[in-house]
Amino acid sequence: MTRAVTDNPQFYLTAPAPCPYLEGKHERKVFTHLVGEHAPALNDVLTHGGFRRSQNIAYRPACEDCHACTSVRILVDQFKWTKSFRRALKLGRSLVGEQLPAAPSGEQYDLFRLYLDARHAAGGMADMGLLDYALMIEDTHVNTIVVEYRERLEGSGLDRARSGKLVAAALTDVLSDGLSMVYSFFDPDFTKMSIGTFLILDHIERARRMGLPYVYLGYWVSGSRKMDYKTRFQPQEYLGSQGWTRFD
Repeated sequence: MTRAVTDNPQFYLTAPAPCPYLEGKHERKVFTHLVGEHAPALNDVLTHGGFRRSQNIAYRPACEDCHACTSVRILVDQFKWTKSFRRALKLGRSLVGEQLPAAPSGEQYDLFRLYLDARHAAGGMADMGLLDYALMIEDTHVNTIVVEYRERLEGSGLDRARSGKLVAAALTDVLSDGLSMVYSFFDPDFTKMSIGTFLILDHIERARRMGLPYVYLGYWVSGSRKMDYKTRFQPQEYLGSQGWTRFD
């Protein structure tokens, strides 16, 4: 995990394991390490090539008999703000989002555990403890931020708003051409809005203000219903054999 990155990074292939998205399928991944001074540039190049980051590892599917996983990115400047999206963004004004360094906190972990126990109790991350969570957040050699979303207290500025309840957080990489949403989680009992939708919309707005053309959503998995939500955010581009292709 700590070997130096060179100008010619070494790639490795995992053994087959049960696919977490498609029943009866097995997955394999090709991966490399993201450490050292070249890590930010390498992360940029690999993300453009369909890789995702997890701690200091960049990986992408390398399954022999399945090609269901497709990298997806949203076109920020051309994003179609439907009435429902505008309504979700307006409701989201009850929250205050703040960009912070990639540093874990006990408050974040408590929310993370609440989210996992309610939404992914049988998933591969279900047994993650505080140390595991801390590594997920801070084990990065690239430009990574945490966006915390707290309830806005009436009549408050930013400092007072930070004292409000933490209801969501997003671990995000800042690339040369976009924001890559690595992992997000939220209070499953927060019912004032579709908060998962709001987090993506907020990242689209953040990317726009930063002058970045894309928001990377990771993989859309054909045949996996829990990944269908990603297709709502149009227009977007899919990465295929001919490169990134627009899809509306």
